[in-house]
Amino acid sequence: MSDLVFMMGQYEAHIPTDRRYAKNHMWARPDGVVHRFGFTAYAERMLRDVYFLEWYVDPGTLLEAQQAIGEIESKKAESQLFAPAGGRLVQWNEALMYDPSGINRDKYGEGWLFAMELASSETLLEAAAYVDHLATVWELTQRTIKGDSCKLI
Repeated sequence: MSDLVFMMGQYEAHIPTDRRYAKNHMWARPDGVVHRFGFTAYAERMLRDVYFLEWYVDPGTLLEAQQAIGEIESKKAESQLFAPAGGRLVQWNEALMYDPSGINRDKYGEGWLFAMELASSETLLEAAAYVDHLATVWELTQRTIKGDSCKLI
């Protein structure tokens, strides 16, 4: 797996090129018709130590893009979570319900969040396009880090 790198100040956010990305800072990796989603290194760096994760919807639910699906709390942020695309929710990563710190330990592997059958993957970005998107939102992110409210995800 090769990575692109986006510099967040002194921190390197690695963006693997073997998957696609949503603008709400989630990666998507296809497995047949199902896509597995998780937080990117950018999102994980903003969140830091995740200690609470809750889902609002059950597997089997049809979701619209940007529909609220849960919430997350961490050392640095409290935020609602939104569907990265429209489709049917297949499953949650149940292991994270008992220990959400898996998001921090293995964000591109066992720390995946959920799986969906997508209505369309057209809104998902290739890795290079996602890095370009990060460059456009970095200024806002820096202001957020310096004290404004955190609504990155």
